[in-house]
Amino acid sequence: MLRIRLRRIGAKKHPFYRIVVADSRAPRNGAFVDQVGHYDPMTNPPTILLDDAKLQDWVNKGAQPSESVQRIIKSKDAPKEG
Repeated sequence: MLRIRLRRIGAKKHPFYRIVVADSRAPRNGAFVDQVGHYDPMTNPPTILLDDAKLQDWVNKGAQPSESVQRIIKSKDAPKEG
């Protein structure tokens, strides 16, 4: 089964994540099928870059987002205040 999940690539104490499509049995930073975006929680507000077309294509093919990726997608789509 394919999952859309985070892959950590940041330095020590400075996390930075790629949002990737990977086999659910692969390790967190192991092999992946495709990269659909990235997430930087250290900026204010957190930087989220997603390729919506790729993301939707993989969801249509049956890939399921992890809980953390679901929260990131919802926060990206939420209206900005201020």
